[in-house]
Amino acid sequence: MPEAAYIVAATRTAGGRKGGRLREWHPADLGAVVLNELMDRSGVDPERVEDVVMGCVMQVGEQSTNIARNAVLASRLPESVPATSVDRQCGSSQQALHFAAQAVMSGTQDVVIAAGVESMTRVPMGLSVTLPFKEGFGQPKSPRMEERYPNIQFSQFMGAEMVAEKYGLTKDQLDEYGYLSHQRAIAATQAGAFKEEIVAVDGKDKEGAVVRHDSDEGIRFDVSMEGMRGVKLLKEGGAITAATSSQICDGASGVMIVSEKALKELGLEPMARIHHLSLLGHDPVIMLEAPIPATERALKKAGMSIDDIDLFEVNEAFASVPVAWLNTLRADPDKLNVNGGAIALGHPLGASGTKLMTTLVHALRARGKKWGLQTMCEGGGMANVTIVERL
Repeated sequence: MPEAAYIVAATRTAGGRKGGRLREWHPADLGAVVLNELMDRSGVDPERVEDVVMGCVMQVGEQSTNIARNAVLASRLPESVPATSVDRQCGSSQQALHFAAQAVMSGTQDVVIAAGVESMTRVPMGLSVTLPFKEGFGQPKSPRMEERYPNIQFSQFMGAEMVAEKYGLTKDQLDEYGYLSHQRAIAATQAGAFKEEIVAVDGKDKEGAVVRHDSDEGIRFDVSMEGMRGVKLLKEGGAITAATSSQICDGASGVMIVSEKALKELGLEPMARIHHLSLLGHDPVIMLEAPIPATERALKKAGMSIDDIDLFEVNEAFASVPVAWLNTLRADPDKLNVNGGAIALGHPLGASGTKLMTTLVHALRARGKKWGLQTMCEGGGMANVTIVERL
């Protein structure tokens, strides 16, 4: 039997818009803020941390040369704490969580931090591809991949449109979902639902003055259904608009995972227990459909039904993804992304996995619920699924 793994602390920065309040934060320093906050919240001696696993997608420039280790060196963790960076595309820090939990479950480690960071302002999306290509260093699609997928350009945007078409989703349906995401994020922010999970930092406003960054910058508090419907389609005849796509975002997030031994030795209070971890590879062309079969398989492996789960976090990369997931699995829409999602709050790529888990465990506690499930679509046609039990 595997050892039990517990989440004892979970935090995130508030999301920053592209060029917004977090624009002057080096990503290693932003990651360090989360590492320090996890130490403060848990009260664990930094010397007890055995590894830091950090998700990051654009591992180039300021996010290169093992951003996880750089974040450790920018934090107050001792040099003895090792770190490694993970790229499973948008699921990078959810995979970091899986690796950390598996280390604890195996009995080889007792205290591990899983985290994620992405500054989409300072390291723009796609830079790891476009920069080398411009310098004549080729591109990721190999000749053998081309043989297998001839004349196909792997595209998350096209995948989102393909999901909408396959599942019969209209622009009106997706606009309604995007509007709901903002409404839920507005309600959660105004009710202080994110207060416990966010670590505030100093940012800069448009004029360069120092301001406290303690709320998600991307939420459109003046959103209207009419405004949503007025946004132009990104593809003629399609269903997706910029308003029903996730927002470019800067941010960092993290969770601390410990063994039962550490839980007792250090007198820690668990927030949740890791109940199930799995992942699935799927069609890389439609790409974003993977959370559907991945969730079905995860529930089967866990011996649970969709109705057993109290809250879901399904990343809103594009509105078509959670809507198709919801309709296919016949999940209760009132349990899905109850505090809004990436359409309103932003999607800081490699930080989104532990960001969603942070929101999920706090929402379970706030609502007195027990079971939570998290999944997200990932480049290459993959999906992670994590099921937790609130304690």
